[in-house]
Amino acid sequence: MTDATLAPVLQKIDDDLDAATARLLDLLRIPSISTDPAFKSDCDRAADWLVDDLQSIGFEARKYPTDGHPMVVAHSGGTGPNVLFYGHYDVQPVDPLNLWDRDPFDPAIEQTAKGPVIRGRGSSDDKGQLMTFVEACRAWKAVHGTLPANITLFFEGEEESGSPSLIPFLKSHADILKSDIALICDTGMYGEETPAIITQLRGLLGEEVTIHGPSKDLHSGMYGGIAMNPARVLAKVIASLHDDTGRITVPGFYDGVPELSNALAASWDDLNFDAEAFLGEVGLKIPAGEQGRRPLEMIWSRPTCEVNGMTAGYTGDGFKTVLPAQASAKISFRLVGTQDPHAIRESFRKMVQDMIPADCRVEFHSHGASAAGQMSTDHPAFTQARSALSDEWPQAAAYVGCGGSIPIAAYFKQYLDMDAMLIGFGKDDDQIHSPNEKYDLSSFHKGTRSWARILRAMTA
Repeated sequence: MTDATLAPVLQKIDDDLDAATARLLDLLRIPSISTDPAFKSDCDRAADWLVDDLQSIGFEARKYPTDGHPMVVAHSGGTGPNVLFYGHYDVQPVDPLNLWDRDPFDPAIEQTAKGPVIRGRGSSDDKGQLMTFVEACRAWKAVHGTLPANITLFFEGEEESGSPSLIPFLKSHADILKSDIALICDTGMYGEETPAIITQLRGLLGEEVTIHGPSKDLHSGMYGGIAMNPARVLAKVIASLHDDTGRITVPGFYDGVPELSNALAASWDDLNFDAEAFLGEVGLKIPAGEQGRRPLEMIWSRPTCEVNGMTAGYTGDGFKTVLPAQASAKISFRLVGTQDPHAIRESFRKMVQDMIPADCRVEFHSHGASAAGQMSTDHPAFTQARSALSDEWPQAAAYVGCGGSIPIAAYFKQYLDMDAMLIGFGKDDDQIHSPNEKYDLSSFHKGTRSWARILRAMTA
């Protein structure tokens, strides 16, 4: 449904799609890889690009230096509700480069069987999503000369590298960031034509474990059988993390894990999620999580423990008969409810230490810890946004969970006492963090229209 105020804004978005896409392609050409120091100047350049673009449409925009990459904050001024919009301009590394069909920083519109897509690193995560909101603001300003709310834009440059500067910045700049509600566009659709509002996010705990044994790699014929093999120790540790039913065995791990409510279970059942089709897209078919749980529970509301990588001994071509001097694994835990990541870290480390034989030692390296996030839908913006999204897309918007971790939502609540609403227009096949990342042109176009509708619904 549209009205006389919204209709010309939507028309402006339609008319300006080519120019908006060109602006996004320009931003995508900047290789703002935050985790690699070699691209530090490019991250700085991306922040400058955003400041210049926001100033061109009337925002008071500024780049704030940090110990890492800069933050960008912009204010529109004006009346109406105070709204903060968050996105990130940094991107993931592009390795392995040989699996890309084109230069990841030479973005282009490509035709596919499902329609045109924007191909390039950052197109979906998160530059394309970020720019949907900016383009909605641009259209509002062009048509009405002002925005329908007092909007603050907050763009981070370290989301893909652990956000080390984020919490200090939130604490020291709370006065310029605090708003009535935060909007985050770093998520996706539930289905091809079903928009989603995320109401819960899993937290994340990362641990790297290294088992040290002999002082050097050993000949397996001379030392095999008498010398302890760190790879064998590591294998035992990893095998012990789950029982035969798929439950995680770290002591105290399930403290704070809630059961799914009957109402939420019923609403998720109504989504008719096809687990076999979901797994079939990646060559699998059998859910491997906790026995007796719904597939969507496994993804959205149950905690996990996963091995993300292992290294030990000789891994090159051919064969080399050695006992490795050390063996390592990267292990991540997705957390839900009120699970305490720091308590789980301590319990996990003690469990591992208790399994280490006398001739070995273990070394731990942490890779971040963030609690789960739960968004209350009591704020009127949720109902307004759900109605606005349903007006734009063929299917009504759904309240859903998200298996991923977006710590900023919980940080907004913790440090700014501000609820967050997560709405994004990515698709499951966008290949974020992988070669050949893309963002559907329809996601960019209808995402921009969606934000225009949401702003109108929140201020009508």
